[in-house]
Amino acid sequence: MNFWIDLLTSMLQTAISPTTAAFVLAAIGLNIHFGFTGLMNIGQAGFMLVGAYGFGVSVSYFGLNFWAAILVAVLCAVVFALILGIPTLKLRGDYLAIVTIAAAEILRMIVRMASLQSVTGGPTGLSGSEYRSGFSELSFLPEGRTTILGITYANTGADDWWTRIVAWGLVALFILVTWLLIRSPWGRVLKGIREDEDAVRSLGKNSFSYKIQALILGGVMGAFGGIVMAMPSAMQPDSMGRPMTFNLWMIMLLGGAATIFGPLLGTLIFFIVRIALTGLASQFIPNSVLNVQQTEQLAWVLIGVSLMLLVIFRPQGILGNKKELSFNV
Repeated sequence: MNFWIDLLTSMLQTAISPTTAAFVLAAIGLNIHFGFTGLMNIGQAGFMLVGAYGFGVSVSYFGLNFWAAILVAVLCAVVFALILGIPTLKLRGDYLAIVTIAAAEILRMIVRMASLQSVTGGPTGLSGSEYRSGFSELSFLPEGRTTILGITYANTGADDWWTRIVAWGLVALFILVTWLLIRSPWGRVLKGIREDEDAVRSLGKNSFSYKIQALILGGVMGAFGGIVMAMPSAMQPDSMGRPMTFNLWMIMLLGGAATIFGPLLGTLIFFIVRIALTGLASQFIPNSVLNVQQTEQLAWVLIGVSLMLLVIFRPQGILGNKKELSFNV
């Protein structure tokens, strides 16, 4: 009985963690890029990285306050989107994918350079204590610890309720913003670009301008995802590399591209199922058959097989609509 209670508690802790919220934010941005606009961005982790380090370096190295650092992070994401988008958004399909993943990897390698150790922390990154204080000072929660549904965290601190409140508040805000924008004439133009860019241009719309705007918007959302991910503990460049982007694509396709709640549902399923599979395997499969590391690998294998079956039998994802699967790439 204790095993099942511990497993459910672990699943709930994972579901409300800031890391889960960070993935939701980045996946919402990726959904703006690919789901609604049809841009094959395989470098969303790059936007998370520039957001996180734009914020962290502004506080730890330049001594800016919290709000100024947030502004710097947003500007970094906008500049990265412009540098990435202006020369490349005329590319389609695989070519755009290659460029975006290469750009994200270039950023990651630059940040982890030993020569930038004093600024970015190099390969080891930056500790949360170097940039978290301004964020913690904004907390309105009282001192101490609070237990909710059997889960106890400090109200304010390194791994706290305050970070969770802000993280999931941002998720709710960005879902609302996405819903409002996609229902607007601007959102309908994005869908038109995704389905037939030539037809949109024939109606006098500047498709390039709309794609830049979508790239910036989704990139800023990814930047906030990077900040939220780094806030509880630390920021480390290798944690925002290729695997991060691939996981975001898995999440988006699982929940359903071009849907409002698809990124949220996909993220929750992705993390909760992985925790459940790992916990069940460790409980019922002897260590002589599978050790802890092999159990983690088995969970990833099963998730990969599940995604393959989903793409084969329900390519629109759990919440998706087949009518939304026309992409001009």
